[in-house]
Amino acid sequence: MKSVLQQLALDSSRRDFLQGRNLVSAAAAAAATWASTPVRASSDSSDELIFMSTTKLAGLLRAKKVSAAEAVEAYIARQLAVNDEMNAVVMNCYARARKEAKALDEKASRGEWVGPLHGVPITLKDSLDTEGVITTGATYGREQYIPKKDATVVARVRKAGAIVLGKTNTPEFTLGGLAGINAASNLLYGSSHNPYDLTRSTSGSSGGAGAIVAAGGASFDIGSDWGGSIRGPAHNNGIAGIKPTSVRVPRTGHIVDYGGIFDLWQQIGPLCRRVEDLGLITPIIAGPDFHDASCAPVPWPNPAAVDLKKLRVAFFADNGVAETDEDTKKTVSEAAKWLEGVTASVKQDLPKAILEDLYDARTKVTNGDAWAFYKRMAEKWGTKNFSPAVAERMKTMQPVSTGELIESWDKADAAKSRMLHWLTSSYDVLLCPVAGKPAEIIDRPPGSAPAYGPWSYTGVFNSTGWPVVVVRCGSSADGKLPIGVQVVAAPWREDICLAVASYLESKSGGWKRPPI
Repeated sequence: MKSVLQQLALDSSRRDFLQGRNLVSAAAAAAATWASTPVRASSDSSDELIFMSTTKLAGLLRAKKVSAAEAVEAYIARQLAVNDEMNAVVMNCYARARKEAKALDEKASRGEWVGPLHGVPITLKDSLDTEGVITTGATYGREQYIPKKDATVVARVRKAGAIVLGKTNTPEFTLGGLAGINAASNLLYGSSHNPYDLTRSTSGSSGGAGAIVAAGGASFDIGSDWGGSIRGPAHNNGIAGIKPTSVRVPRTGHIVDYGGIFDLWQQIGPLCRRVEDLGLITPIIAGPDFHDASCAPVPWPNPAAVDLKKLRVAFFADNGVAETDEDTKKTVSEAAKWLEGVTASVKQDLPKAILEDLYDARTKVTNGDAWAFYKRMAEKWGTKNFSPAVAERMKTMQPVSTGELIESWDKADAAKSRMLHWLTSSYDVLLCPVAGKPAEIIDRPPGSAPAYGPWSYTGVFNSTGWPVVVVRCGSSADGKLPIGVQVVAAPWREDICLAVASYLESKSGGWKRPPI
């Protein structure tokens, strides 16, 4: 299945492509390709409409065994049943969704198909602009803000036939939550709750997205990841998520978009119940949009072509920095053991010094301007009453000198190169925890926040820019809370991440229906 970018690369010369020519004809060709693409085979055995994979649902819609209207009503009913307790969906557009479903069903009756996601109901993180639907970015300055156009990734999934049901909760600007609240939270909408235990965190910042997908309220969501904001919610809510290679997916229309010192950290990707869906959706949203200037024209690799027997696997169950519990260590070690005999080698290896350098440099770069960047965003949108947790943090921070900031940036890049050499000289894929523990309680007692910060396991891979897939591989000792594992590969090798994650999912069972 080809994205607009990939069809463009086939139809245009390299020079024309880089100059942005033939975009209209390329988009039309891509749409035709989508419409004529055979239905993908699904390995999902679920038979309930709201819990099956996106791939399986899309196949049933294409086979006319389910109508778009039926799918939309099923997911709306599920949202209405669970969202009062979860507070995951903070804005809905049900009337528009019903109208779009009717139009798609009329097309289907004539044998016309919009794309591979024809009729699939979804939600979207509230940090992504949605034409005609209030998009707050969880900040008061945008309380009634209605974008005039979709974010690039939103436009692409809608063009592929997806139907948006609503927006999901996130911290303010995806970065600033509420003091003492360990979940996706903000002053506008409050906190989201984990479907496996309502007292537990959804993680963030794509917390509402992770929670509603896990609970069967959306076929998939699209989140963003600056330091773990796709991977943390995938872990806490027991689903699959992908942070693609840095600059594979355009950030245009996201409230924290592209450019600046943090440019290469931010990535956008889907959150789904099944790994197979990550490979369906990510190519659709990938590729330059000629607004996000960093976005690279790199072809999408085919996970089905990956030969597991040739892969050299590294893993570590504890990075020596984060407080990591035994359930998490056991889950990662067991996942590594599953790969023994089906891959070329599996070796426990921890590049501790490199990871510490990456983590330290990232922290210094992030705090270099004492979070003045956050205040600028608040001023841009006219927010006077912004995240109290961030305001409190600013009181104790001092900006560093330009020289110190550049030095930290240099050290981060040097550590990034060392990390790449460590992986590619000996390994093809790395397994490690997403977080030190399963979902923790939402109401965090004063003074109990972990000292190691939020990026110990995840933020280092925003710094490297490497692709990472999270898949559920285990549970807490009581069986109640999910535990995910990060599957990490070198730049542009999402195919390896997905192939390995798919195998791990086949061993663990992956997502499991929550009790809500």
